[in-house]
Amino acid sequence: MKELAGRLAALDPDAGAAVQVIAYFDRLAESRAGLEALVRGAAVLAGCPARLADAERRVVLRVEPDGRRRDPETEADADWPSAPLVPGGPPALWLERAEAGPSVVDAVILERAAGAVRAVLDRTRGRAPAAPADDPALVETLLDPTAPEQARLHAARRLGLDPELRVRAVAPAEGPPRIVAADGAADLTGSGDGRPSHGGSTAPRGRPGTGPAGSARLDGGGNPGPGSSHAYPGPRRDGGPGPVTLRSERLGIGPAVPVLDLPRSWAAARLALRFTAEGDDLDPGQRVVRADELGGIALLAELVVPGAEPHPDVRAVETAAADAPWMLRTLHAVAATASLRAAAAEAGVHHSTLQDRLAHAEHLLGWPVRTPQGRFRLQLALMLRHLTRGH
Repeated sequence: MKELAGRLAALDPDAGAAVQVIAYFDRLAESRAGLEALVRGAAVLAGCPARLADAERRVVLRVEPDGRRRDPETEADADWPSAPLVPGGPPALWLERAEAGPSVVDAVILERAAGAVRAVLDRTRGRAPAAPADDPALVETLLDPTAPEQARLHAARRLGLDPELRVRAVAPAEGPPRIVAADGAADLTGSGDGRPSHGGSTAPRGRPGTGPAGSARLDGGGNPGPGSSHAYPGPRRDGGPGPVTLRSERLGIGPAVPVLDLPRSWAAARLALRFTAEGDDLDPGQRVVRADELGGIALLAELVVPGAEPHPDVRAVETAAADAPWMLRTLHAVAATASLRAAAAEAGVHHSTLQDRLAHAEHLLGWPVRTPQGRFRLQLALMLRHLTRGH
């Protein structure tokens, strides 16, 4: 996308800018950005204030081009460029630009921002939930660092969360965010191989539990009800243990925090998710990563932008991977174990076979992987590979 935008910009500056706008809002949508972040993106890209007003769902917000929120005091001007949230609907998103005619870039900003806003509103306010625990808007409020503390406290109580309870945010690769009690994360990583295992209660007895807020329905006993697509560690309504099952999936798990500090845990969980892998031959690695086990490695995620140009070592790994189907699994085994014999066992091959494979891999990579420095370089390259792709 970046290369395409550069080529188009050389031919038509508006077309190049439009492609960059599309990529920008795609990234926001993939990261499950909230309404304010989307309106802020529109304002910053357009260089003028942007406002959202959805009377039906009682949503009104306005953001200045410097990123500061300043809600409107007057009605929107009919001359401003605008877009509806649904085809044929009334204008709901405006760029406060009256002095110039509509441009191609403005039209793309409005179209992409309106589509992303509609997705968030449909997800969080699309229909009245049957019960508070089914309401994803409450979960999003609880995880939103821009939401007032009183609003987050109200959401926590509606979800049945004791404000004094220590909890963790969980970021799945697919599906809505989740909240589990601090000790409930063990059920997500209990198998030791990074794959979710079967789990039980996550909340101390006698306290309101955290359960699968906003992600699974519970029956009267606190167990997954009919129609749940998946179930997660959660207590019964009485706070006691309840049998729960987990499907295997990629998860980032945030640190244990007080309920009102969940936005910090959620940010760390999303960062940890970037270090996860599918766990197969094409993408070996851990399917579940805990943020509080990353340590200083987490700084890498702040330096690597998803979709950025891969580092030369990452390109070398991709070139080697294209040469043999066993390559990535073998390289991961070497990077993730303490000795070559342990790596051979992990890869399921004889020690001599591993040595032959590594000699071939080193030739393709251009550096040794059987020395401490070379092994560290390999570990770094594999992590950068995950971060660059961004999942």
